[in-house]
Amino acid sequence: MTDDDRQLRDWLGRGRHFLITAESDDYPELLRELGDNPAALYVDGDRDVLQLPAIAIVGSRNPTRGGTSNAYEFARHLARSGFVIVSGLAQGIDTAAHQGALDVGGRTIAVLGHGMDSVYPASNRELAGRIAASGALVTEFPLGTPPRRENFPARNRIISGLSLGTLVVEAARRSGSLITARLAGEQGREVFALPGSIHNPLAKGCHQLIRQGAKLVESVDDILSELRPLATHLMQNQADDAASSERPARDQQYQLLLDALAYDPASAEELASRSGLTIGQVSSMLLILELEGEVESLPGGRFSLVSTK
Repeated sequence: MTDDDRQLRDWLGRGRHFLITAESDDYPELLRELGDNPAALYVDGDRDVLQLPAIAIVGSRNPTRGGTSNAYEFARHLARSGFVIVSGLAQGIDTAAHQGALDVGGRTIAVLGHGMDSVYPASNRELAGRIAASGALVTEFPLGTPPRRENFPARNRIISGLSLGTLVVEAARRSGSLITARLAGEQGREVFALPGSIHNPLAKGCHQLIRQGAKLVESVDDILSELRPLATHLMQNQADDAASSERPARDQQYQLLLDALAYDPASAEELASRSGLTIGQVSSMLLILELEGEVESLPGGRFSLVSTK
């Protein structure tokens, strides 16, 4: 056994660490569709989160205050709507997107451009721990791989590949975020962009994307209207493929949520308190139940069972 083999064995033996190959049943379905999908993924955290409907949020490492706020708020609202937020753990927009999801109890995935035995940037070490606790850190690079510049375009294809769509918040005309957006388009995924001031250099990349056909976004509803049908299709395919042995645990959690919901409108926070489930679990299940026609979303972020009368 080589030193690399021992290092990998030791890593897999600690915590929720996984090595998922492209032949594995738990390999992400959206990544499986890609012609250049990674042969294997190293995962630290909840590997099941890789199968949930997700949206990527990317942008500048040096955003304006408004850009940071927009990334944070869009991530908050999208996570509360049941979507997993995918980004790259970089400073700036990536960090704001991860934090927005986590701060409402949602789930987020950070795709790394290096091996799992380090965190880059080091200033995000604590954030990486929070992400792994409720979502997942993911990389295709073996342990010991440093964060080389050439790794990040490859990392970006996984960010877009795991997601039903990619939202670019702020980006200059020459930006890694535009690479992610281009890859999303080539992968047949939706591309969204936030417009900005004509005087803001970090709006120019987003305006370029809009001229090229990206969907102009003014509110979260602009994204949800596009992605909900795609999420329905994704979850239906997974339901059709689900092994019967996996159903009892899932059904028990869903029954807890349905019992807590009844027909009285309630927020995700109220439902989490009643059911004993986490906000992240409740948000994801509400999305699935809404897509399946059992739950309806009401104004004010509240939910109710759909009446059968």
